[in-house]
Amino acid sequence: MIYIGIDVSKDKHDCFITNSDGEVLFNAFTIANNRDGFNELYQKIESVMEDVTKVKVGLEATGHYSYNLLGYLIDKGLPAYVINPLHTNLYRKSLSLRQTKTDKVDARTIASMLMSDVNLKSYSDTSYHNEELKSLTRYRFDKVKERAKLKTSVSRLVCILFPELEKMVPTLHMASVYALLSEFPGAKQVANAHLTRLTNLLSEASKGRYSKDTAITFREAARASIGSNMPAKSLELKHTIKLIQELDSEIDEIENEINSPILSIPGINYRMGAMIIAEIGDFSRFDSPDKILAYAGLSPSTYQSGQLDGAYSHMEKRGSRYLRYALYNAAKYVCHWDPTFAAYLAKKRAEGKHYNVAISHAVKKLVRVELDMFKLFCYIAGLIFLNDTILLF
Repeated sequence: MIYIGIDVSKDKHDCFITNSDGEVLFNAFTIANNRDGFNELYQKIESVMEDVTKVKVGLEATGHYSYNLLGYLIDKGLPAYVINPLHTNLYRKSLSLRQTKTDKVDARTIASMLMSDVNLKSYSDTSYHNEELKSLTRYRFDKVKERAKLKTSVSRLVCILFPELEKMVPTLHMASVYALLSEFPGAKQVANAHLTRLTNLLSEASKGRYSKDTAITFREAARASIGSNMPAKSLELKHTIKLIQELDSEIDEIENEINSPILSIPGINYRMGAMIIAEIGDFSRFDSPDKILAYAGLSPSTYQSGQLDGAYSHMEKRGSRYLRYALYNAAKYVCHWDPTFAAYLAKKRAEGKHYNVAISHAVKKLVRVELDMFKLFCYIAGLIFLNDTILLF
């Protein structure tokens, strides 16, 4: 076997090549993060390999810095292994008590990890192409989070400018209220508004649900309001609403690009399903639901030493926070809509478990279902492939 360790960085990559006998084939060398550098690395690998199946290339998970190199390696048919930096850090410390960390040392460490035959899963072509879906779902997650902060700002500003309004509508965050506040951002402006203009604005924005009576009610409330007349805050409110509307448009555009194949589970919409699939990627990388939970940081931490046993352990909260968010929230909805999951949650609650703890148990059950669905999908796909092959003959 030939083992290649690569320490990835922004502008260059440090590489180390050895074989299963411990012979150094190419001592630590540096390549540029460009096509010439990639070709140089492949030429060195090609000069010492006889069979591509006898090669293992390892590199740390460094986000977007490693994406292009991964694509190049996969296109060349080389088995690539993406390693958690925590693992390489702990492994390096286990090799020596010295505080030595350089890029070249890290490249050698990664090669040594591959040689030690630790339980690593190769980075598949599926995982590589799944990055696009992951990028979309994470981008949407960040945009939704940004929008939530802006909505909090709207609530704060309305509390200053027209506090009575919040009790007069189901929610401040609806099209008719945004239309009202965009043109009349404060109690004083609403109080001075022409009734016909106010009526037409509300009727159009609410698609006929709000009539002249509603406009009169709003205007009377505004005239008796305790809200402050602050032009600066009114301007901030108008701009905040405009930003929210722009984010709404962006989120809709992102969601049109997202598609999810696990909608058969009641309670999981296509956005949440897409995020789960994007973050997990290739399900075949995980042998059990416990490994997926650990990857999401949903596993309970363990602490035991002598007579001390941490009975009330907390979630590890390591790994993908996006997957943790998606699984946890999906489980809550599934428990609401699916009778089997609802009964399971009720059972855990009856055992005296806190709601959040009970939901974490539901998450594990949900992951088991998803993993079984993936295995069933692979089995059916295999049968289809087999039948197609038979038909060809």
